Amino acid sequence: MKLVEAWNIELANGNELSPEFCQGFARSMRARRLTFGDRIHCPFLRPFILSAADEARVRGAAETLARLGERIAREALVSPALFAQLGVTEPEERLIRIEPGYGTASTASRVDAFLLPQGLHFAEYNAESPAGAGYTQRLCELFDSLPVMERFRKGRTVRHHVTIDPLLHALLDSYREWGGRAKPPTIAIVDWRNVPTWTEFELLRDAFEAAGVPTIISDPSELELSGERLVAGGREIDLVYRRVLLNDIVARPAECKVLVDAYERRLVCVANTFRCKLPHKKAFFAVLTDPANSGLFSPLEQSVIAAHVPWTRLVADKATEKDNTSGELLEIARSQRDRLVLKPNDEYGGKGVMLGWEQDASSWETALRSALRDLPGTWILQERVPVRRETFPMFDAQGEVTMRDMLVDLAPYLWRGKMAGYLTRLSSTGLANVTSGGGQVPAFVVD
Repeated sequence: MKLVEAWNIELANGNELSPEFCQGFARSMRARRLTFGDRIHCPFLRPFILSAADEARVRGAAETLARLGERIAREALVSPALFAQLGVTEPEERLIRIEPGYGTASTASRVDAFLLPQGLHFAEYNAESPAGAGYTQRLCELFDSLPVMERFRKGRTVRHHVTIDPLLHALLDSYREWGGRAKPPTIAIVDWRNVPTWTEFELLRDAFEAAGVPTIISDPSELELSGERLVAGGREIDLVYRRVLLNDIVARPAECKVLVDAYERRLVCVANTFRCKLPHKKAFFAVLTDPANSGLFSPLEQSVIAAHVPWTRLVADKATEKDNTSGELLEIARSQRDRLVLKPNDEYGGKGVMLGWEQDASSWETALRSALRDLPGTWILQERVPVRRETFPMFDAQGEVTMRDMLVDLAPYLWRGKMAGYLTRLSSTGLANVTSGGGQVPAFVVD
């Protein structure tokens, strides 16, 4: 916390706490397209600061988790028992079983985590083309240019990660693994035109094109097939950076038919592949923490799981094991309500999440019974993880600054399994995500 205190001292030594600076700072974010819908990403005047030692332990654990995600994606395809543990639906399975033409399931992924002084705790693994990499780098660059950062840097080695260029290289590596030969390939970033992250696609497009890689942005419904080529905006596409989620492909098949047809016929490389859905399921953590699957992991991997992955199970009326004791899952859920979270197996943005310690016995019982009535594999129970909270200076629309106690979610990005920076989100509630109203700050490493 000494580094935080040092930052706050430097903040007070300049004019950054004035309404004029804060309103100008907000305008700078809008000019740089650092917006989520109508909101600026960062109404805060301090980055998240971590040490090089912190970064080393995050890297080791996160990259191990990414390796396990790829392994489970491969093993589940040939093991019906393992596949069943992930709670995949029939429409999802039909897409997952399509051969994508190369082996890497997740070109881009992210681990949602809480970094504490004596621990690192994973909450989820987002294996399906997570958002934010473009915003993250541009926000780091903006903070890096501030006078307060210049003052803070004196006598210290302070750095941030570059996320965009490594993402592009990861996409190109997946394209070459797929067998692509175009130099350079033409990329289409594909998602719905009305998503609030469209400005990020524009940031990525501009950066990719500046690096010499032709890139366009396309809604799935605007894709066309011309002979043996996928076409978007009148241009032939070699590589799809898929940001449209598999859930939407399942829910809106007519609008996504061309994309699926091109993928199935291997007319285009698609990253992430549909197979990334297997480790993306929140039940992936149930696979990792079930002793029945321990043979899939080395002793070192088992130690990483034990240290960083919370106990997780698909909701079902069955016996299980927790804390080295066997018992009925529902009885464990009832008796340990204040230690458990009930989550949809496949949602994002905190949708449907119920924190047991915020419920009374009656509402928790109602939620459990409702979860049991849904299709098997729809819900998971997960051990509560310790969270990090810090105080940040936050400004409002008028530029007035107040000190706010915030939950801090540090989420390392992984490009083809290698860590490449962080999405760092703040929230005043128990859920940290931008979709449900949280904010973002850049992360800086002090060596």
